[in-house]
Amino acid sequence: MQLCRMQKKVNIAIFASGAGSNAEKIIQHFENNPAIQVKLVVSNKKEAGVLTIAAAYQIPTLMIQRSLFNETDDYIHLLKEAQIDLIILAGFLWKVPSNLVAAFQGRIINIHPALLPKFGGKGMYGHFVHEAVIESGDTESGISIHLVDDHYDHGRTLFQATCLVEAGDDADKLAGKIHQLEHAHFSEVIEQYIIEHPELFSNGSFL
Repeated sequence: MQLCRMQKKVNIAIFASGAGSNAEKIIQHFENNPAIQVKLVVSNKKEAGVLTIAAAYQIPTLMIQRSLFNETDDYIHLLKEAQIDLIILAGFLWKVPSNLVAAFQGRIINIHPALLPKFGGKGMYGHFVHEAVIESGDTESGISIHLVDDHYDHGRTLFQATCLVEAGDDADKLAGKIHQLEHAHFSEVIEQYIIEHPELFSNGSFL
């Protein structure tokens, strides 16, 4: 199935707290797409590398404050004013508040560097995940791309891919394998989700 004609582009906001390698892959993937675009990059850290990436691609950015994010609807209004249709969490370390989840029901996608439901939950991100996987003795890890709900790493899984955890792997080596999976699959899964759920994106039609 292909996205052939849209009345208006589907606008993506990428939320990220770190270097932004996944964000950059997503930006590149949709850069010349006639129906889908990354319209905004949102971060909670002024020093985040993702902001430099956004500037390089001339994508507007938004810095958010924890109190306003958790306790008000201010950012929901800003996202709607920017005509954002889909939120992608690409290494975003804050829990998404319930009001934002409700406002974008079925339209927030996260990537987690393990095979959920294992190694998920509060505090399980980055090297903490990889260290836990290695310590467990599991011989397999991977990525989970899932919808976001009111609980950490809990929403419906859209896609998983696996890699081996081999003897001699440390957290850094495992992280490298996980990054390869993330870069290979995240953008494609996002695009396929948009194509398969036109009812969620009222701005356009998939024909």
